[in-house]
Amino acid sequence: MKLIYSIILLIFLSVQISFACTTAVISGKFTKDGRPMLWKHRDTWAINNKIMTFNDGKYSYIALVNSKDKSGKSIWIGYNSAGFAIMNSASYNLNNDTIKQTGLEGRLMKEALQSCATIDDFEAMLKAMDKPTRLEANFGVIDANGGAAYFELANFRYTKYDATDPVVAPYGYIIRTNHSMSGELGKGGGYIRYVTTDNEFLMAIKENRLTPKTIVQNCTRNMTNSLTKVDLNDYDNIPANHPTYVSFTDFVPRRGTSSSIIVEGVIKGESTKNVVMWTVLGWPLASVCIPLWLNDKVELPRIVQYDDKVKDSPLCNMALQVKNQAFSYKWGYSSKYYINVNALLNADNTGLIQIVTPFENKIFDKAQKMISKWNDIPDNNDIKEFYKWIDENVPEFYYSNWGIKPGNN
Repeated sequence: MKLIYSIILLIFLSVQISFACTTAVISGKFTKDGRPMLWKHRDTWAINNKIMTFNDGKYSYIALVNSKDKSGKSIWIGYNSAGFAIMNSASYNLNNDTIKQTGLEGRLMKEALQSCATIDDFEAMLKAMDKPTRLEANFGVIDANGGAAYFELANFRYTKYDATDPVVAPYGYIIRTNHSMSGELGKGGGYIRYVTTDNEFLMAIKENRLTPKTIVQNCTRNMTNSLTKVDLNDYDNIPANHPTYVSFTDFVPRRGTSSSIIVEGVIKGESTKNVVMWTVLGWPLASVCIPLWLNDKVELPRIVQYDDKVKDSPLCNMALQVKNQAFSYKWGYSSKYYINVNALLNADNTGLIQIVTPFENKIFDKAQKMISKWNDIPDNNDIKEFYKWIDENVPEFYYSNWGIKPGNN
């Protein structure tokens, strides 16, 4: 009996670990350019991700999808042509009953993108849902009217937290990991990642640098643990090729991180064509951020779309190949908890983060120069040329640094 209980406990814990996202809803109150944002740092068993566009509802939309989900039945973060965006994080402290859950948060978010233009529309959708919902999650949303909020959804109720309300969010943002504030505090998970992210956000606001780039490079790739005060950046003085294994537990980036995406919305009155989805596919410590637009005139870069040859998006595939350098110790179940920090940061500046960041800065700089010259709406020719540059230069970056091509693993 004890053995059966232990097996059940291990399965339960593995599910919690697998769905350990770090997320944030950010109003435009304190962002550098006044635009609201959604951020989802996704941790999941489905480490192969792609980007798809859809025209199967009232609104067209662009979204993150599991690569094995050929038709895009479920989405995990995205935005639509009305400027409405949505994402989620799993919660583990809202339902205290025995009602079986469906795990269909992705289906709900797809329906929302198909039909919702505003946060009010989404709230009406939640009110109309059958009860019990068989869901337990935090849903973050923004819209083109400047709205930004979380809805903590349980079987028989939901609780709304408005990121534009200074009483609820004095600094204009709300963070959610794997617990809900309307649930039983102390239960669930992600408390350490919550504090780590809050520390970074608060300092970024005080220094007026809360941007997609800051979130990607300071939060998605954060090397600190707010509980233990361990900072893996301290290992950057060890020469390269000196494997140094450390515990990799309760950092924002995790072994099972599959992507990290920021939807940057628009200022009220601005065209929704200006919404940008800053997209990191694959393990973020080995991947780069690429801005994407919902545009029916320009096809997305090939490297973020599904490629049947590699059964994944090429960018995700290449990042996962590089990821193996950081998890080079393979023996035993406990190997999943240890990382070779020397592969991330070292005295010779050849660590994954040290190589990825300068190239990614080129992408950010190129994108920002392009965006800054637009007047009211994005220029289709500019986007087309930018995507062409991405498709040519990102694969070359992986090949020149690591000899990697899509499908080499």
